[in-house]
Amino acid sequence: MISNTYAGLNGTASIALALGPRIDNLQVTQSNIAAASGPASVTQTAMRQISSIAANLLAQMPNLTSLNSTGIDVIAANARSDLAQVGDLLNTQYGGTYVFAGQDSSNPPVPNPDNITTSGFFTQISAAVSSLSTNGSAVTVAATLTMASSNAAGTSPFSTYMSQPTTGLSPPSVSTGDGQSQTIGLLASGNTSAVSTGTSTTGSYMRDLMRALATVGSLTSGQASDPNFAALISDTQTSVTGAITAMSTDVGILGQQQSNLTILSTTLSDTSTVLSTQLSSAREVDMATTLSNLSLTQTQLQESYQLIAAANGMSLAKFLPAG
Repeated sequence: MISNTYAGLNGTASIALALGPRIDNLQVTQSNIAAASGPASVTQTAMRQISSIAANLLAQMPNLTSLNSTGIDVIAANARSDLAQVGDLLNTQYGGTYVFAGQDSSNPPVPNPDNITTSGFFTQISAAVSSLSTNGSAVTVAATLTMASSNAAGTSPFSTYMSQPTTGLSPPSVSTGDGQSQTIGLLASGNTSAVSTGTSTTGSYMRDLMRALATVGSLTSGQASDPNFAALISDTQTSVTGAITAMSTDVGILGQQQSNLTILSTTLSDTSTVLSTQLSSAREVDMATTLSNLSLTQTQLQESYQLIAAANGMSLAKFLPAG
């Protein structure tokens, strides 16, 4: 080091003062990005499983109108099981935080998912489906759509925080420096970037999927001959198709965000390396010059030691003629 204090750096002090904090900020941002990559990857894994559940449900839709009563009961049982699994997946954690819970990351977004079939969300949808023959498909569809869209306590399957309009929810984000941030996560009860469209949607692909699973999970073998049955299945199929499309969009955007952060992290690393080199030039001595000076000093010291040693060995007797 040239000096242990900035004052001792003389002309390079201003460079050291400017670069030091800048490098520290770059390193903090890199650490933030690295910390965000774990939850994002876990989110992607959970979404792949949820997408698989949605795709499997969609594949079963045509079978519901062609299977016998026993087949309908099997599909309904699987849908109930899948609904609980979706709830479990939405409660995925990383490092003790719930990745789908937004800013309320210390609480599960879906309370008690394993008992979701006894929740108000499921039982109310089940009651509407059981009245299919009495109310008709249009009324039943409207009722299940209203229930799945509801944020009311006792109806919404989500936590208090997640049971609010998406505009009030904040997905996870990471600081990218200079007062900037990047969204890097998804929400359990609402879309992050994608827009759900279609004739039968709550505006949230996750709510639409859970509504479809609850609807199919509430079907009974005795409804197979109901003239309203096919219309209910058709609406559910339309809703699931739209949910899968919107889900794919959000997952794709999340993947792009991860890619962008990886590129940014590499850029920050390169910048930090360049600035660190500049900082070293301002605070540290030139090693080649220093080693040369040390070598010269060592040579001078050795010569001085030799002279001193020679001087110590001198005496008048050596210069007097022999007697």
